[in-house]
Amino acid sequence: MAACLCPLSEMHSIRTVLEKQYDLDDGGQENPTTRPESNGSNPNSPSTSAASVMVMRKKVERIFPVYARGGLSPRSDPVGYSGLSLGDKIWDSVRLEAKCEAENEPILSSFLYASILSHDCLERALGFIIANRLQNNTLLETQLMDIFCDVLVQNRGIKRAIRLDLQAFKERDPSCLSYCSALLYLKGYHSLQTHRVAHALWNQGRKVLALALQSRVSEVFGIDIHPAAKIGEGILLDHGTGLVIGETAVIGDRVSLMQGVTLGGSGKVTGDRHPKVGEGALIGASVTVLGNIKIGEGAMIASGSLVLKDIPQHR
Repeated sequence: MAACLCPLSEMHSIRTVLEKQYDLDDGGQENPTTRPESNGSNPNSPSTSAASVMVMRKKVERIFPVYARGGLSPRSDPVGYSGLSLGDKIWDSVRLEAKCEAENEPILSSFLYASILSHDCLERALGFIIANRLQNNTLLETQLMDIFCDVLVQNRGIKRAIRLDLQAFKERDPSCLSYCSALLYLKGYHSLQTHRVAHALWNQGRKVLALALQSRVSEVFGIDIHPAAKIGEGILLDHGTGLVIGETAVIGDRVSLMQGVTLGGSGKVTGDRHPKVGEGALIGASVTVLGNIKIGEGAMIASGSLVLKDIPQHR
């Protein structure tokens, strides 16, 4: 299996660049808040309190690591923001893994060629894979592939997000063997990328088509995400079965959602009525969060919880 993975030096370079970006602010200088220093001051002082918060944040990130960070420029994006094969390390890794798998399992060689190796970029491969999974008698594979590829290839924000999401699945899901396996088989990843396309269509005013994609995802994968919901980058939908995300929900970057999570409304209000989830939050299996409430950055919610009030940061 190790032979199927991309070279260790390439994998290391991806994470190294992302970690450097995380540690630098917009001015290119080290962010002092990421490395608090102990100066022996009063433990009740504001500086000591801030240091304690950062220590807690570091502990949280060791349990729930940060693998994606906003703010990368197109020229320096280590995961191939341009979507081109040249310099796109995620796509290069996917192709290398697919070639190895085709050699190890010849019975899958045609499937791997059609799904990955025959395409010139990650966007077109992803469009082909999702179109094949969602097609039916009225939504044809060719029609769906045209829709997906048109959005995925043209939308620079989505080009970036699909790679950061793929990294999130590979790095944060222990059962994910490779980038290739996440791209080919994980319905949480497929549902998330279909939502990104549907969200783009929704914002273009093509709401009926966006709702049609939402309906197909719900039928095929058992995951129901309203196309108006706003979802950040580096997202993990682990398993995904039974996941429900409402129309006005907002999810920050690097969030992990387990199966059976509901981000719904309370039924008592209209308008902005769904939860807002902060960056780096982890929401366990079968958690129900109702109403326009805030889940703080880095918060962890235990499986089976019913959340009706705001959750502070790093709780």
